[in-house]
Formats: sequence, C-alpha cells, structure tokens
Amino acid sequence: MGWNSWNSFATTINEAQARETAAIMRTRLLPFGYDVFTIDIQWYEPGASSYTYSTRPQPTLDGYGRLLPAPNRFPSSAGGKGFAPLAADVHAMGLRFGIHLMRGIPRLAVERNLPVLNTRYHARDIADTASICPWNPDMYGVDMRKPGAQAYYDSVFALYAGWGVDFVKMDDMSRPYDSHAAEIEAAHAAIQHSGRPIVLSLSPGETPVARADHVRRHAQMWRISDDFWDEWPMLEAQFTRLENWHAVDTTGGWPDADMLPLGQLALGARATKFTPDEQRTLMTLWSIARSPLIMGGDLRRLDAATLALLTNRAVLAVNQASRDNRPHFVADGTRIWSARPIAGNGVYVALFNTTDKAREVAVPLAMLGLAGSAAAVDLWSGRSVGTASDQFRQTIPSHGAGLYRLG
Repeated sequence: MGWNSWNSFATTINEAQARETAAIMRTRLLPFGYDVFTIDIQWYEPGASSYTYSTRPQPTLDGYGRLLPAPNRFPSSAGGKGFAPLAADVHAMGLRFGIHLMRGIPRLAVERNLPVLNTRYHARDIADTASICPWNPDMYGVDMRKPGAQAYYDSVFALYAGWGVDFVKMDDMSRPYDSHAAEIEAAHAAIQHSGRPIVLSLSPGETPVARADHVRRHAQMWRISDDFWDEWPMLEAQFTRLENWHAVDTTGGWPDADMLPLGQLALGARATKFTPDEQRTLMTLWSIARSPLIMGGDLRRLDAATLALLTNRAVLAVNQASRDNRPHFVADGTRIWSARPIAGNGVYVALFNTTDKAREVAVPLAMLGLAGSAAAVDLWSGRSVGTASDQFRQTIPSHGAGLYRLG
C-alpha cells in the first residue's frame, strides 16, 4: 500500500512537491496502512517536464554510470548525497522510500564509456545497444553474458541501498519477459548482494502467467497489464487478467493491477474520469483480488470522497488479510469474487455489474461454501443487508460493485 507520483506528476516531481506530498501521506493515509512513498520516472533528468521524454536525454550520472537525482529538482541531493537526505526524512515520517528505475544502463554512460565500479570493464563492454525500450530513450539493455554485467547491477543497487531505498519499481522489465529474464535475475541478485531488503516491483506487463514461478522467485510485485488509466474499458479488462492469475501459486509475491488513478491526475489538469460507481468497482476489485493498493492521484488535492474510498477499514481488511480469493462465474455481464478472512469466520463476497444498466447480481450460497442461510453486512456502508437463504442477491448499479461479509 502506498503512493506513486506517475499519475499526478508524470516526469516532473521535484523535492518540494515530494516533501509536501509525503507529509500529507503521513497524516492522511499512513494511519490506514499506506506506507510506501515512491518517486516515479526521470528523477535524474534536469529538464523533465511532462508525460513525454526527451529525444536526447541528459540524465545526471556519477562517474560509474549510475543515475543520480537531478540537483536542480532535488537540491538536497547535491554533492553526491543522492536521495539519502530525502529518504531519511521520509523514513522519519514512518514511511518507506521508493524510486523508479529503468532496465539497463544509461545511454549517456555508454556514450561516455564510463567504468563499471570495482572492475576493469566499461559501459560499452556490457551494454546491449540492440536492446532498447520502445517508449523511453534513456537506457540500453545490459548483456548479462558479458563480464562486468552483474557487477554493474550490483553497483547500482548498492548505491540505492546506501541511500535507504526500500522499494524499486523497475520498468521495461516484464515485456517481453523472456528477453528480459536475465536482467530480472540480475536485479534480484543485486538486491541480495546489497544487504538491504528492497522490494522489487516489475513493470509494465502483461507479465505472462506461464512465467509465474520465475517471477515470484525474483520479484515481489509484477504488473499484469500495461499502464492502467481511468478508462472503463481498461478497468473491465483487468477482471480477466486478475482471474487468470488467481489460481497460480504466487507465494511471496503479488500480481499487480497497477496504480489507482483517483482524485486529481495529469499534472492537475483533470479529475479522474471514473464515475463514483466505477471508482468503487476499482477499489473493490483490487481489494478482493489482493492487488497492491498504490494511490496515484495528487494528495495535495485530495477530496473527501476519494479519501473515504481509500480509507474504508473494512474494505482494506479484505485486501490485507484475506485468503482463498477466487472468482465465480455465474452470468454474462456480472463478475463475482469471494474470499475468507484470515482471522474469524464468514465469507467475503464481491458483486460486480459490468453492463450499462443496473441489474440484480446473485450467487448461490453453496458456491460460497455456505449452507442454509447467512447474515450479510455491506462493508462499504457498514450496514446490515439482511439474511440470505439459498442465494445472496443485490441490485448493483451500472459499472458498479458491492462488497459484503456473509456468515
């Protein structure tokens, strides 16, 4: 659970904005469990200004080809201190500190042929200049067959571990998965070598379900889709992706349906395009499927309705403390999930209506492992909704959801 700067700041966040946001997060979200504060892409680019990337990036580097925060945007990083001062202050707030990192080695490091720390190799010895991210121009891949390749990744994660980084969202990794598997393994090994328990989150997807065993052994989070934004077709598509992952052994890791594009987005240009019912669907689905909950909206403009959506303790308990989470297939135009509390009795049930009109959604109690009748509580409102016999049924609005505890 946490916050990430991408949906609201794109490539542009600076230190003042980061500190202001972290302070709000500490006060308003940390009490509910949101504790990972992450600065997303191009924190190293002095002139980053939008959702587009420079055609000739000039990232801030140290002498060993490792990315550093741009000091004009993060003044406390000057003098080689990196993110250590900011991370220390974020930690003092009770939060964990995360950064975004692109796969590979900076192209500028290859152009300058900078040395790899503690080796006799240089950037051109390890770079795979044919391995290029199709949407970001910052990096070349690293050819893990080359001597010095693992040492480069080791040096990168050692630097960031020294700053106090707790979480790394590593981009351009999960697609195409097999082409990048060696670098996924290298990042995992580098974290182990660093001695700091950094969470590794792979992005973007769609991570292949067939590679579940590999990915859960080398990362703690992995994206199941491309970037997720506030469009109903994108939200509807996540149902199938989460259903595809539910029966796979993901012990030790979490299929990630991506950040929550709620509240104010896109450099303050607009509010989320999701309707209130769609917003509830988003939070209900992420919770019952146990996807990480990473808020993407601008916390400086956090409205009461969005805050209430993010901080319903009964709903968050489903996300954080449930088991046996699974979908049930009953009728077209509906989606149904159930789960069981880790502690206590009863069954959690999520009902979804993906059609354009309100409709009744029903599930047999026997399908949920319940016999006879069961009392039901609406977790969003906290109110009783009566006792169900044989079937549990509720009228759900178009593109809407309900989340209940039965038993």
